[in-house]
Amino acid sequence: MISADYIKQVILAGLNCTHIEVTGDDGTHFDSIIVSPEFSGLNRVKRHQLVYKALGDRMRAEIHALGMKTLSPEEWAQQQG
Repeated sequence: MISADYIKQVILAGLNCTHIEVTGDDGTHFDSIIVSPEFSGLNRVKRHQLVYKALGDRMRAEIHALGMKTLSPEEWAQQQG
C-alpha cells in the first residue's frame, strides 16, 4: 500500500512544484493540489498529463484514483487572496 507522502515525493521528483498537497489514507484513492510554473498557459488536460508523466507507471499499477487540482503560481496566489 502506498501513502500520500510517497505520491507527493514522486511528483516532486518529476515536476517543478512550488506547492503540493496530497491527501488520502486508503492506499489507492488520493486527492491533490499541485502548483507548478510548468502549468502556466496550459489547459487542464495538458497539466494532468504532466502529473501523469511524473508518476509514470505508478498511475496504472499502484494508484487507483488521483483527483488533481492543478494551478499555476499566479492562479494559486489569486485563490489565496
